[in-house]
Amino acid sequence: MGIGGCIALIAVGAILTFATDWHMSGVNVDLVGLIMMAVGAIGVAAYVSIFKRRRLQTVRGGVEPVVEERRYYE
Repeated sequence: MGIGGCIALIAVGAILTFATDWHMSGVNVDLVGLIMMAVGAIGVAAYVSIFKRRRLQTVRGGVEPVVEERRYYE
């Protein structure tokens, strides 16, 4: 699930929680919306964390520069 899916989960959860007044027997729609928003927020946090880590590795190049040391003795 990418960043778009996480944002969609947050949006659908917010709609279920705040914009609907459905009542289903045995299902609390408000709670389902809150759970969807929480899962979306956790997904966004995880995605950003992983993306940030990948970006840092790419920027650094992943390879240390070669340092050549020469010693001259007299």
